Amino acid sequence: MTINRVTVIGAGTMGAGIAQVCAQAGWQTTLFDAYPESLEKGLQRIDAFWTKGIERGKTTVEQKEQWHANLSSSHEMEEALSNVDLVIEAVPELPKLKQAVFTKIDEYAPAHAILGTNTSSLSIAKIASATNRPEKVIGMHFFNPVPIMELMELVRHDGTSEETITLASQAGVQMGKTSILVKDIPGFATSRLGVVLGNEAIRMLADGVASAEDIDTAMVLGYKHPMGPLRLTDLVGLDVRRDILLNLQRSFNDDRYAPHPLLEQMVNEGKLGKKSGQGFFKW
Repeated sequence: MTINRVTVIGAGTMGAGIAQVCAQAGWQTTLFDAYPESLEKGLQRIDAFWTKGIERGKTTVEQKEQWHANLSSSHEMEEALSNVDLVIEAVPELPKLKQAVFTKIDEYAPAHAILGTNTSSLSIAKIASATNRPEKVIGMHFFNPVPIMELMELVRHDGTSEETITLASQAGVQMGKTSILVKDIPGFATSRLGVVLGNEAIRMLADGVASAEDIDTAMVLGYKHPMGPLRLTDLVGLDVRRDILLNLQRSFNDDRYAPHPLLEQMVNEGKLGKKSGQGFFKW
């Protein structure tokens, strides 16, 4: 099967970024969101990224025009999924919402379509169980900012077919991503490691070991991380990181994954990171 048409479900930060790289890959790409205002914000985010690329001399006006020609939008799910080869879901990390969305995707998408989910920690098997074609369902976990980050984490559940894995991997190559393949276990590989490091950095900050800036500098200069764990938590969203930790704590029945009280406090105060303008840093 050749991928020609892609639909991305959810026009938030991740969904918009995924739609952007799909359009840049040359596919006819539809960005769907049930809320018109969210859809408009997602499209504006994509356009701003392309415009900034031109201003920095990294891309051309002609490239932007071609990518725009590949991109369309819809707030009607049946219309968005009517003739698609690959679906990538990027709605919030709520199990019931993910399953409800996949039930609709299964209803509207063609039988041959690959169904990807961008979940960073939820069970792929449980998401797939909401469809009549679990063999077509695979985790396609992208990283923020999607147009810049090179990694894509492919997550196979026990029912994922080899054909689906191959096609998802090929899609990653066309999007300019390097893929790793992991089993469907809580937190997969990247989220499990990332949130543990971030949680420990929060503990160090709360204990007064060092400032947020200095903790991050230690990891950037001492361990060659491109970004410190606290700034990365701000970028991902403190609420998202908290929810991943809670999922790991429940799944493994292990309090080592319990979110640090400072993280819980900041989420309750609405300090969610970049998207709220305030987290461990001001944005």
